[in-house]
Amino acid sequence: MISWFQDLRYAMRQLRKSPGFTITAILTLAMAIGANAVVFSVLNGLILRPLSVPDAQSLYTLERASDKETNQSYPDYLDLRDRNHSFDGLAAYRVNQVALNTGEGLSMEWSIETSGNYFDVLRIRPYLGRFFHASDEHGPNSAPYIVLSYAYWHSHFHDDRGVLGRNVQISRHLFTVIGIAPPEFRGTIVFLSPNFFVPMVNHEQLDGISDLSDRARRWVFMVVGHLKAGVSVAEATADLNSIGSYLEKTYPKDERQAGFVLGRPNLLGDQFAPGVQAFIAGLMLLAGLILLATCANLGSLFTARAADRSREVALRLALGSSRKRILRGLFTEAVVISLVGGAIGLWASVLFLRRLSEWQPFGNFPMHTPVNPDATVYGLAVLLSLVSGLLFGSVPVRQVLRTSPYEVVKSGTAVRVGRPITGRDVLLAVQISLCAVLVTASLVAVRGLMHALHGNFGFEPQHAMLVGADLNTAGYTGDRVAPMQKRMLDALAAIPGVESVGLTDALLLNDSIGSNVFSDGSTDLRPSNAAAGAYVYHISPEYLHAEGTTLVSGRSFTWHDDKNSPRIAIVNREFARKIFGSGTNAIGGYFKMPDGTRIQVVGLTENGKYNTLTEEPHAAMFLPILQWPSNSAWLVVRSSRAPEQLGAAIRSTLNQLEVALPVVIEMRLDEIGGVLFPYQMASVSLGVMGGMGAMLAVTGIFGMAAYSVSKRLRELGIRIALGAQRKELLKAALGRAFKLLAFGSAVGLFLGILASRVLAFIVYQATPRDPLVLAGVVLAMALLGLLATWIPARRALSVDPAILLREE
Repeated sequence: MISWFQDLRYAMRQLRKSPGFTITAILTLAMAIGANAVVFSVLNGLILRPLSVPDAQSLYTLERASDKETNQSYPDYLDLRDRNHSFDGLAAYRVNQVALNTGEGLSMEWSIETSGNYFDVLRIRPYLGRFFHASDEHGPNSAPYIVLSYAYWHSHFHDDRGVLGRNVQISRHLFTVIGIAPPEFRGTIVFLSPNFFVPMVNHEQLDGISDLSDRARRWVFMVVGHLKAGVSVAEATADLNSIGSYLEKTYPKDERQAGFVLGRPNLLGDQFAPGVQAFIAGLMLLAGLILLATCANLGSLFTARAADRSREVALRLALGSSRKRILRGLFTEAVVISLVGGAIGLWASVLFLRRLSEWQPFGNFPMHTPVNPDATVYGLAVLLSLVSGLLFGSVPVRQVLRTSPYEVVKSGTAVRVGRPITGRDVLLAVQISLCAVLVTASLVAVRGLMHALHGNFGFEPQHAMLVGADLNTAGYTGDRVAPMQKRMLDALAAIPGVESVGLTDALLLNDSIGSNVFSDGSTDLRPSNAAAGAYVYHISPEYLHAEGTTLVSGRSFTWHDDKNSPRIAIVNREFARKIFGSGTNAIGGYFKMPDGTRIQVVGLTENGKYNTLTEEPHAAMFLPILQWPSNSAWLVVRSSRAPEQLGAAIRSTLNQLEVALPVVIEMRLDEIGGVLFPYQMASVSLGVMGGMGAMLAVTGIFGMAAYSVSKRLRELGIRIALGAQRKELLKAALGRAFKLLAFGSAVGLFLGILASRVLAFIVYQATPRDPLVLAGVVLAMALLGLLATWIPARRALSVDPAILLREE
């Protein structure tokens, strides 16, 4: 024990003697350990850590086998709940934004509409008060209750227990606060933190739409439940599929797929989880590469340090010290550096993760990122620190074991100049290769983000603003809706600087609703006979112009296209191709809706992105909102005015029309932020890792170049005395460093190209074969090489032979 303590004191003394080396090594390792801790915390929080519900391991969500979608109709949910034999219970819920008035004015808040048995199925107990139950439901609008989330109760009601029994207004209807959810419960979607929970049977009061019994409308967001003890996933799937077959036979005209699979609810099941898992797995791989490059860098530095101390090691051996004791001292230094670096990296990662967990990138959407580190993350950081220290500390072992005290004392150095390949060369080549992979990945990410931001959406989000208005809350229903919508459009169009205003019931790249369509000659309108599935948008006449969507041919809608006019539609190119064979045959052609309505095509638009950026071309149709009335009132305002001025003018104008109208105003580009978010995160993440790789490349090349110059000063002095030119000096001093840079960069670029499939999971339209990426990697690595060798090159060129000879 005493000897270990002596080794620790000696290691600390040696590290204090070389502050530059010590600080560089510690900060380099802190960067790598911190990067791995951050990425693993995200992996742990979003995927590995179970939901904060009892028995989370047995909780599953129902997905359609064909497309992994989780949406169901409410009547289908009731059949699945009552007919299955595999679950202890099935609960349904949907995410919704509603107008809430707690006595301090209207505000748009995010809620979760749930089935009455939601809390019972999840086995959650209230923090305060009680929850609503299935026994509270007695038909539509029969359970006007609200359960607040703990966070919302804390922030808006300041932990006031007297809130229980208080009435609040939701969409102009009174609801009674009956309970507070426990602090750790935020629902069953890990990135969502709703403000409150309300019963789904009151859907008509909440949304102003009476479609609770509509079996064809799949507005129930997700169905979850605990498997019964002893029931396997395969048995439950077979049970659900038998119910799906029954529903398809009993209700053949309603759109559904009979097959089911079970998924985990954390990340919206298999429709969302694979992309997140692939993204984080890719980041983990790159973070691991950073750690390997760091270990290679530190191993190279430790080898150089051992070479510098070769005379000291030889003297200790000559005086009777054992090689084991010397190696133990080297490992002690390495472990001290690794533990200090790991502690600093973990501390920095904890600060970053705390900020990340509080991040709200989507305006008023209640984003929750459960990435705060736990014991697993701390344990991983300690393990990585110890393994890294042992790894790079073991690099000079062979060098120490082969040290000859006699040769070192006689020659004054243990370095053998002129060896074709040394261990330090291999380590540096590996490090440069790994860093080139990281630089390649970062440049691919930047190009992917450029593709995402400047790709063809089918609409132009720049210079457009969105206005969400809840007409139902303001008391506009039935025949009063359309005139109010027209008044709103006219009022906003009159604002100075507004170019056009349009209205839609669903937003592109946000909340698209699909429907089957049939050819004009079809008589059997069952889903299996559909000619295509298409996204449906009910729009006002000026909507396409306001969105910046190009009308390729035909005409746009007018205010004369109302209920008394023939049914018409504008379709995109993909719709025309699937239904009519080409766009030229679409204008004037007819198709049918699932209810048999015959519709004529009057216009053709370009294809766009309707659900995700990576989707294949999909059919879409636009229908006149006067022929298909909707309470939804998303207004798109196109203007070149400053957003702050325009937003204030819009709010003032709508308040003059109707003071009780809840309004949400945001930029169109911000609204699609959820779609762009993964690509922005990928670009930032890979950009940071590419920067780390660049820093490691610079330090590694600099270390080797500086070491090479310092060990060959006498040789360089002799060359200068004999008349060597500057070019020859640089070649002699730095030639090997440049060769390793070129070789390592080529290998890294090749590996980056091979990793294109991995990058494709992370970055939109990713390809390292992009000429700009290839050129960027070559240029970046060349600049890094020049930066790293600048100081050693100047030192080599400034050698004074006279001073060296006097020192000899």
